[in-house]
Amino acid sequence: MPKVVVRVYEVSKGVTEGGEELLSSPHPKWIEVESPDQATMNRLGERFGLHRLAIEDCLKLDQRPKLEDYPHHEFMVMQGFCGHDPKDPSNIELHEMHTFLGADWVITVHEKPHPAISKTIDRVTRDPKESLGRGVDFVAYLVLDAMVDENFPLIDRFNDELEDLETSIFEGTAREHLKRTFALKRALVHVRRVLSPQRDMVGLLSKRGVPFVQERTALYFRDVYDHLVRLYEQIDASRDLLGNAMDAYLSVQANRTGDVNKQLAVIATVFLPLSFVVGFFGQNFDVLQGPVFFDLMLASIVVVPLVMLLWFQRKRWL
Repeated sequence: MPKVVVRVYEVSKGVTEGGEELLSSPHPKWIEVESPDQATMNRLGERFGLHRLAIEDCLKLDQRPKLEDYPHHEFMVMQGFCGHDPKDPSNIELHEMHTFLGADWVITVHEKPHPAISKTIDRVTRDPKESLGRGVDFVAYLVLDAMVDENFPLIDRFNDELEDLETSIFEGTAREHLKRTFALKRALVHVRRVLSPQRDMVGLLSKRGVPFVQERTALYFRDVYDHLVRLYEQIDASRDLLGNAMDAYLSVQANRTGDVNKQLAVIATVFLPLSFVVGFFGQNFDVLQGPVFFDLMLASIVVVPLVMLLWFQRKRWL
């Protein structure tokens, strides 16, 4: 069921929170829409002149991060990750945020609760003059900044998991290690695919001349852009660690295969002269019969393998 919360800022009263009855207020306002439906978005579209294509994007959670300019507002699509399992960083949940930015209003539309919204609400409630009082574009910055900052613990968890995985591989390879490596690789590619276009979008917001974005707020968006660049660099570093883990797995597996082949070769080499000895003394000739030749055969069966093993050990083949 859709939930609409309107927060209106007045210099004398601070922030007033309520429902859609506050939409008619002439003061700067932040409209938060959770679990939107067609009827709710149509009402807001008629009230604020939202473009129908942007409304359609809000109702379909398959958009890529982007910034679009419409006659009466800017429309932003932002994505982030939340709800990831601390024990399994590859198990991540994508969260999509849609933001309409007008002259004195900002509308955020999202399907599920997100920590970024909670942090922004806390900031607006605790210090309304330095948040919503600085302009509705500053609220859009606060939401985007909180969403980007949520990625840092996730990337750090990725790096820790990759380091632990590499250590486990050197201690002893197992089929689960390879499966785990590919799971982390898929998740890392997913994160990179989301953050890459978002970096370009925030880069546009950090430039001067974007409608409904004040010059002083553009400086804050520049800081978010720097955070995304850092995240991108960390993702590249994680990809290197992932490649190292894969190389370590293949190297350890190759070494194990080489050890097995060496042991089999030693066994085959030891039995080769024994086959000759048994075959030679087993010939049906009168001259090879007698206790002397039988004792010689037994001695050869014992001495030849021992001599060969000592020789292999001296050559450091064992």
